[in-house]
Amino acid sequence: MNRLTGAASSVVSLVPSISETLMSWGVRPAAVTRFCEVPGLPTVGGTKNPDVPAIVAMAPELVLMDEEENRLEDAESLRRAGIRVHATHVRSVADVRPTLEQLWNVLGRPAPCPGAFVDVEGGDGPQGIGAGEGRVESTVWVPIWRRPWMSIGEDTYASSLLSVSGLRNVHAASVVRYPTTTIEEAAAFHPDFVLAPSEPYRFSERHRLELETVAPVVFVDGQDLFWWGVRTPAALGRMLKLAATLVPR
Repeated sequence: MNRLTGAASSVVSLVPSISETLMSWGVRPAAVTRFCEVPGLPTVGGTKNPDVPAIVAMAPELVLMDEEENRLEDAESLRRAGIRVHATHVRSVADVRPTLEQLWNVLGRPAPCPGAFVDVEGGDGPQGIGAGEGRVESTVWVPIWRRPWMSIGEDTYASSLLSVSGLRNVHAASVVRYPTTTIEEAAAFHPDFVLAPSEPYRFSERHRLELETVAPVVFVDGQDLFWWGVRTPAALGRMLKLAATLVPR
């Protein structure tokens, strides 16, 4: 991907996936959260507990937030302090490209360079939508938290990514975006597999025996499931490859 020239030194990003995308565009934020994987940049707290006074003291021209990642009260506090806030809202793979186009415009960037925007639906690369068609879909349970157990409903980017990859989320019918559940309730769905992500809860081998009471466990990169943006095409490609290896029970 071609890189932009210059920097956006007056932009603060409170969203890890946006920080990753900005850096791929050659846009270096003035500060990020401690969860953003951008070494060498100042940090201003976490996504759910940013240091609002520190951000205000920096007097940035723009703070980038997301309705999924950040809290409304923090956005309101920044706005009351006279800070301009732009909040994204991505709930499906189809939302990614228009969201990136809007973000580019909000940043006041010049005409985009080739490849600046991912085009999953347009078929950029081998990962186009529909690549998983023509085979039997596996059903999966995706725990995202423990104590209490939580999963993902249909109206989420992660569930959309699974669907595009040819995997069926057992909680897709849930009217709650992040339903609370139990191991027993998850097992009652009889999923073919448990996809255990590395975030937001860091599932690992020490949880395997517990999770295997539901179904065979496959550990996956949580960033691939939940970080949208420049990562989306490659993440979808990896999920498609994984889905092709999962044979329904």
